[in-house]
Formats: sequence, structure tokens, C-alpha cells
Amino acid sequence: MLKCQAAWKKLAPLARASSTLCRQHHKESDKAEGSGYCKEMKFPSRAPRPHSPSDFLDKLMGRTSGYDARIRPNFKGPPVNVTCNIFINSFGSITETTMDYRLNVFLRQQWNDPRLAYKEYPDDSLDLDPSMLDSIWKPDLFFANEKGANFHEVTTDNKLLRIFQNGNVLYSIRLTLILSCPMDLKNFPMDSQTCTMQLESFGYTMNDLIFEWLDVGPVQVADDLMLPQFVLKEEKGLGYCTKHYNTGKFTCIEVKFYLERQMGYYLIQMYIPSLLTVILSWVSFWINMDAAPARVGLGITTVLTMTTQSSGSRASLPKVSYVKAIDIWMAVCLLFVFAALLEYAAVNFVSRQHKEFFRLRKKLKEQQQRQRTQGSGESKVKGNNAPHGNVAQQCSVCAREEELAQHGLFYQSYGIALSAGDAPEMDATPVFADLPPGLGFYDIRRRFVDQAKRIDTISRALFPMSFLMFNVLYWLTYKVLRHEDLLAAL
Repeated sequence: MLKCQAAWKKLAPLARASSTLCRQHHKESDKAEGSGYCKEMKFPSRAPRPHSPSDFLDKLMGRTSGYDARIRPNFKGPPVNVTCNIFINSFGSITETTMDYRLNVFLRQQWNDPRLAYKEYPDDSLDLDPSMLDSIWKPDLFFANEKGANFHEVTTDNKLLRIFQNGNVLYSIRLTLILSCPMDLKNFPMDSQTCTMQLESFGYTMNDLIFEWLDVGPVQVADDLMLPQFVLKEEKGLGYCTKHYNTGKFTCIEVKFYLERQMGYYLIQMYIPSLLTVILSWVSFWINMDAAPARVGLGITTVLTMTTQSSGSRASLPKVSYVKAIDIWMAVCLLFVFAALLEYAAVNFVSRQHKEFFRLRKKLKEQQQRQRTQGSGESKVKGNNAPHGNVAQQCSVCAREEELAQHGLFYQSYGIALSAGDAPEMDATPVFADLPPGLGFYDIRRRFVDQAKRIDTISRALFPMSFLMFNVLYWLTYKVLRHEDLLAAL
């Protein structure tokens, strides 16, 4: 620098003398030589120094630039159009009890701010530090159906700010969101759900700010995205959800995610175990009716097992007032195992009716003998006042006769008569203890036992056929008919 200044001091007098000489002898000297000499003389000049990035940013949005981040672009003019798009990095944790879902997204917003347009810098765009976000105006976007959210700051703030020459601004941020998703669980676990994400302006009305979806790729999904229980369909429902409040009309855009539940988990954990429990309860129909401990224990075990499974199926579900598909399945399975337990109670009751039959027949014989004794005693009594003393006794006899007549009609349905004349005389011991073989007791007992066995035989076919018909109706209704209705609604 010092050498250049010294050379300039030496050349300055010579340059001034040459200039004067050229002007004085311009007419006398050769024009070509004079003009050439003057043109060949060039003097050094100081070029303007380019701006540094710091100076450029200070001039663009610093204190000396006059840029005010508190004022939106086009203030008092047309509204600012903000174009949005999202990239779904992960999608999961769909919870039925709280009816919400969790996802990790890259939210990108782009708008034009004429105050940030530049020509002094050669690059087409500038990637700035996230700390510069506080120096520019940003849209006040929020998620209308948000339950919780958090930013990511590891290792630094996951934010991106890019400014283009024409004043376009690209703002991207990584968020983890918990959004509400009202669910209709009537077809659970064969249901399909629609979860929404709503992006809304909090403070700017539609006169100042308008949100729009990007024309190409507004919602992008990671290639390796997988959900544990659901399948995320490729089509997404994009639309507007403009909100009208008493403070004004605010811009709002939404995207709908269509989710179809995969019932493999519930098939293995709920449907197949309950199906096997119902089939296990039918084993009692092939067990001897005299094995009361085995049949009662099996029946109670299956009932308690179904009760436990039914409670477990409702543990991960909200307490809704309507009936779900899994509730119908569990209720019918519980009904079948309980009916199998009651079937053995009916079998045991019918098989033991021969004892009650002989008890009533003995009671009938005693009543007949008492009537004969009373008849012989009354014939010896003279006078008209004698019968009045036995009015209460005659009434009790009438009541007992009515009871025996009702039981007689019951036993006649089995093809036996209560007042059999050839029946042996009974005593206070069990009715079958002292009876010799070959009498009518065994024939009568066999009739009741055969009737009880017939109930078991009918149940062996009735229970499986009924359960099969229920399965056909159940799966046809929920897997075919209602599924088609849901697809048509979507």
C-alpha cells in the first residue's frame, strides 16, 4: 500500500504536465499521435469494496434497514398467502382410551415478504441461522386439535430459515404432536378411523392471512413408515376448515388421515381363546351325568375364564355407552358357556326325578289310607254335628290332593302314572335302598335317566349349530356389510 502511494506521488506531476502539454500543442502535433498518447495514459482508481455477509444482513433486516418484524408484509394491503406442506416422519401411538394419536412432522411454511428481496448478494438464496427467526415476521400458525406438542433442540434447534432473492421465505420446523382424534368404536376391532390435523391462524383474520396447501406434495410420508395396529391409506383428504368466532373469521386448513385397523392382534388374543373356551364347555355334554364334580367344575371354570377375557377386552377401551363388536362377541360367548352350565343343572334335575316320583307316590298311598281310616270312623258317628268337627282336616286333605294331582300331570308327561297299583310300599329309608330287583322302580328310573341323556344328546348338536349360525351372522355383518358402508362413507 505504501509503495502504491509513493508511485502515485511520483507520477502525479508528470501526469499534470503531460495533460497541459497535450492541450497546448493539440493543433500543432499530429492528431493521431496526440490522441493516442492521451488515450494511452491511464490513471489508477480505487474500486468499491464488496459488502461482507454481516453487513449485508444488517442492511437487509438489521436495525439500520428499517425492517419491523412486528408488521406483516403488505401491511394495510392484500392478505399474506402462506403455503404449507408437511412431511410425516413417524406416525403411531394411536390410543383409544384418550382418543388421540401421536406423530412427528416437518412443518414447512412459505410466504413472500417484499422487504426481504435483495440484489446485492450473488446467491439465489440464503440459509440463515435459526436465531434470525426473531428478526423477521412469521405466521402465527397453531394446531387447532392439539393436545400436546414439543420442539426438538438436540443437538441444536431443529429449524430452517431460507430467504430467496425475490423475497420468498421458507420456514421449516420439526415438531412432535399429540392430536385429538374422535373415534367411532362400534365396529371395534374391525373399524376404520379418520383422524384430522387442523392448521389455523390464531391472531390474524382472513383479511390479513390465508393458509393454503402446496400444490405438489402437500402431505408427504416417510417410505419406511409402519404402524403397529393400523394401515395408513395413501389417499389424504385435504380441505379448508375456516373458523368463525365472535372475534372474526380465521383461516384454517386440514388434512384427514384414513386409518384401517388390522385385527390380527385381537384375533390371536381375544377371538381364538374365547372360541376355544366355548368349545371346551361343550365337552361336558359327553361326560357321564353322574360325574357331577367334573361337569360342574368344567362349567364354572369356563364361565370364570370367559368373564376374565371379557374384562380384559374392555381394559384398553374407553367407557362408551354404545355396544361394540367385541362386546357382542364376548357376551354371546359368555352366554353359551353359561347355558352349558345350566344344561347340566337341567340334566341332573331330570335324572333325579324318579326319587321325587316315589316320594310322592308314597305320600299318595298314605293319603289314601288315611282317607279310608277316616271314612270308616265317620260311618260309626251318628248325628248331624259330627262332620263339622273335621272341616279343617278335610280342607288340608283337599290341598294335598291338589298338589299331588299337579305332580301327577308332570309325571304323566314321562309316560308313567303316579298312582301305580303295583308299586311297592315305601318306608323312610331311601326309595331305592330296599327294593328287590325286577320291580317297577328300575323301569321308572330308567325312563328319567333316558330323558336326561336325551337332553345331552340334543345339546351336542344344538349348541355347535347355534354357535356356528352366530359366527356366520357376526362375521358377515361386521366384516362385509358394515365394512362396505364405512368405505362408502369415506
